[in-house]
Amino acid sequence: MDNPHANTHGFDTKELEWLANSKAANEQWPSADTPWPELPSTSGIEPEPYPLDALPGGIKAAVGEIRAVTKAPLPLVANSALAPLSLAGQALVDVMRAEHLHGPTGLFLLTIADSGERKSTCDGYFMHPIRDYEDKQAANARQGIEKHAAAMGTWEANYKGVKAKISQLAKAGSDFSEWKNKLYDLEKNKPKPPRVPRLIYTDITTESLRWNLAEVWPSGGLVSSEGGLVLGSHSMGKDPMLRCLTTLNELWHGSSIATDRHTSESFVVHGARLTIALQVQETTLLDFFDRARGLVRGTGFLSRFLIAWPESTQGTRLFAEPPEFMPALNSYNRRIGDLLDNVSIADDGSLSLITLSLTPDAKKAWVTFSNETELELGSSGKFHDVRDVANKAAENAARLAALFHIFENGAGGEIGLEAVKGASRIAAWHLHEARRFFSERALPEELANKAHLERWLVDYCRRENIATVPRRVVQQKASPRTLRKGAVLDAALDELVAEGRVRLLQDGQRKEIHVHPALWKGASPAPRIVEITAPALATAPPGAEQPPGVANVAGVAVAKPLDLTVTKLPDRTPEALEYHHASKGE
Repeated sequence: MDNPHANTHGFDTKELEWLANSKAANEQWPSADTPWPELPSTSGIEPEPYPLDALPGGIKAAVGEIRAVTKAPLPLVANSALAPLSLAGQALVDVMRAEHLHGPTGLFLLTIADSGERKSTCDGYFMHPIRDYEDKQAANARQGIEKHAAAMGTWEANYKGVKAKISQLAKAGSDFSEWKNKLYDLEKNKPKPPRVPRLIYTDITTESLRWNLAEVWPSGGLVSSEGGLVLGSHSMGKDPMLRCLTTLNELWHGSSIATDRHTSESFVVHGARLTIALQVQETTLLDFFDRARGLVRGTGFLSRFLIAWPESTQGTRLFAEPPEFMPALNSYNRRIGDLLDNVSIADDGSLSLITLSLTPDAKKAWVTFSNETELELGSSGKFHDVRDVANKAAENAARLAALFHIFENGAGGEIGLEAVKGASRIAAWHLHEARRFFSERALPEELANKAHLERWLVDYCRRENIATVPRRVVQQKASPRTLRKGAVLDAALDELVAEGRVRLLQDGQRKEIHVHPALWKGASPAPRIVEITAPALATAPPGAEQPPGVANVAGVAVAKPLDLTVTKLPDRTPEALEYHHASKGE
């Protein structure tokens, strides 16, 4: 269809008008060779380096090994490693934080990242022991399954015969009480199928998930590198969404869930455990929020997640031959396999769980983390806007600490100080990520559009290894889709041009957006790499001077996770940045 705004030369007069009136047009148009100014600092919440050294040694080594092979974002790799540990650990132990405060150890993990970040590859490495366990258990149960099938054939024949006899006697007006008792005995002694562990689910309805946890195996996980399969499933539709979110919330707590049916047998999910580990694209997640109309946070569903929103590594992942052997990954996989082999269930099909408690020193450190987080939930606190997420941070830290403990020590003893310190740092990092992600959602619309556009342009430049993006490409492909609207795009570009983050150039009819090289090449960034004193932990003796961000509580060095002072780091290689943390020399 003809463009009603096109002039006789084929130009879009609306766009020409915008170009003429643009803030950038008040100055001489720069050329492609004009030197770029130094970028001003931004007022947004900057990302922290992932505290890799807070992980137990065996997990840290495996994560580093896979990070070197895949070159995927470090937080993404770490979440891929935590998911199998959660799947194995939740079926072995619960954690007691204090008297009358105890619960499951399963984690809900959410990584917000684009397709192509190699989440499937990372999951393939770390989920290997889970798949092996499922295959081994299925093979071991094959004979039992065959015996059950034969027993069910005999049972069904007897059941039909007794029902037929009852029907015959009833029609004749004869007493059938004896046969009624036989039918009752058959019902009571119906052969039960052997329980064969199934741990991983992706595209499953809420009803089916409940049934599987009640009748198949009482521990499982929703695991997908394409989280849209879960968030866009039938259970997440307009009508069943509330029921689905409520079910997942109850499973996070380990609550019993009764399901009553009129046409088939009712059942109860009793003491089941659930892990969720999803990677989802930002646009897919925002669409889910829109469909949910406030339910995602209103029900507390999202508050249970450990959120990661890492920077993309696409465009920087130069090929390198993978190593022939990966000893750290092999050791990790063996450990997860050993934990799974120790899972057992009671006669009623429920998990046989051990409840772990904290040592006195670990308890003090956990209480300090919990209290310092609580103090920031008020109207002037830094966590006020994410207080739903912050309210769960201490419990997530306890869950992580229990998982760290069993990875290193097995399902026995008390959870020690080091496990709590490391878990608190990881939980604090994820809380910061949630604050960073949701702070942008709370921006005024025009500033949010500017931030969305900048991130999309930077990701596009990195992915295509180019510095210039045609304006028509933005209007065709930018996400969220609202950026494709002319007026929205114009306003966002005006803001970015005014801040010196992009330039608008025109070559004939071709309109181009040039992106500041520091944004997409990583040189003198718009500051994206920062040093945060928040998660610093130290082991200095009582009375010794502690590093910034560390308090000495009853002789125990613990983090001050809420002191989020930001400073720029000097230029470093990406590898050095991953391992650089505020607690230097730990």
